[in-house]
Amino acid sequence: MPHFLINSNQIINNHVFIDDKELYKHIVKAMRAKIGEDILFLDENEIQYETEISEISPSYFKSKILRSYKSERKLPLKLYVAQSVLNSDAQISSIQKSTELGVKGIIPLSTDNCTVKETVIKSKIEKWRKIALESVKQCERADIPQIFQMSYIKNIVSEYDRVIVFAEKYADKNFFEFIRNNPVKQSGSILVIIGPEGGFSEKEFEFFKSKNIPLITLGNLIYRADTAVTAALTTVINGVLHA
Repeated sequence: MPHFLINSNQIINNHVFIDDKELYKHIVKAMRAKIGEDILFLDENEIQYETEISEISPSYFKSKILRSYKSERKLPLKLYVAQSVLNSDAQISSIQKSTELGVKGIIPLSTDNCTVKETVIKSKIEKWRKIALESVKQCERADIPQIFQMSYIKNIVSEYDRVIVFAEKYADKNFFEFIRNNPVKQSGSILVIIGPEGGFSEKEFEFFKSKNIPLITLGNLIYRADTAVTAALTTVINGVLHA
């Protein structure tokens, strides 16, 4: 069941009070919720509320809190992904999967071989934030990832404890080999960089080399860029949490 995001000030006398027009319309009108139905809410403190609708009026509804607890549905890693922006459907898929996998932030990159114009990237940021928010609701995630403004590789690599590039060209090790020799603390921040469909330019590879950023392979198969995001993030999560 998807949960809905509320503010803790909407908790009144052990009930969730909803008079927000958009949320009311979505739950009561679109979902046709009825008195007695169960519904989940999550507040800004990551408290999950299991509730039962107790009253519906023309302008608000109330849902009785049956149980509340701190949600644990979030990744215990400070994991970020920076990806060269893809064309529309692939970019949406990438944001959805990254959100489902628990990343703390998504950085849209303009790279040398990026096929999407920078003006288009900048105009899509708010849309991508809404897509991430919908994914949070669907997977009942406790925290909301940040969708950053467009950036460039050279501007982001110094902000994280560990930076890793997944790229088949010039890659000489897989992540599990890398993590054995370079353990990552779960409390540290990790940035995963994924390139465009056409790959990184030679200039960008030279930059990675100059910064001693490791190039990691995902194996013998060649993935589409949006699939590579899912594969790379899953690999890092498993490698760090189960190292």
